[in-house]
Amino acid sequence: MTVRSRIIRGAFFRRDPIRCARELVGTELIWGKCIGKIVETEAYLAENDEACHTFSRPTARAFVERNKAGAAYIYFSYGAHWMLNVLVKGIANGFVLVRAAQPLRGIALMKKRRGLDDERRLCSGPGKLTEAFDITDRNHEMNLCVDPRHCFAYAVEEDVDVVADERIGITRSAHHPWRFTIRGSKFVSVPVRSLTRPAIDRNSSPR
Repeated sequence: MTVRSRIIRGAFFRRDPIRCARELVGTELIWGKCIGKIVETEAYLAENDEACHTFSRPTARAFVERNKAGAAYIYFSYGAHWMLNVLVKGIANGFVLVRAAQPLRGIALMKKRRGLDDERRLCSGPGKLTEAFDITDRNHEMNLCVDPRHCFAYAVEEDVDVVADERIGITRSAHHPWRFTIRGSKFVSVPVRSLTRPAIDRNSSPR
């Protein structure tokens, strides 16, 4: 199967942000010479979610209005790190934050960019991931559903055991179990605090 045929198209992101966040886990992020298996995501809703930028930032609401599902929403967090999100517009509007990935290809380049050798720490957090992949604001509003060099792609093996947990790194609306990780992955940003929450049942994804 070629990379082009594996690209996750816009229909995937024209659904519910929570389901998209869950089903993006286990797929691959392809960015230039680097590829990583997504092991951690978080969902944010554009309505009634105090942790989402749309709750307090008019610019974020304008971004949702002018862009199609699958667009990259990239912002600078705490003056230190870029954050990669993908826009979801469907049953509800919102974003999926890509929090962590397992490096698969271009690992030497990731190590050079990050200045470290431990593969487990290369992409174990949203800021680490964007540094390893060299994702910045120049990629803001990029359509991530058309270019095989900058996209999400279905993995050859799609069945993964996903755990739902509370979101982290935020102070408002942090109780929602909208953080999704691969069970037992050593590449996540923070170990899962509770393994008792069921993940959303997986339905077949549009391709």
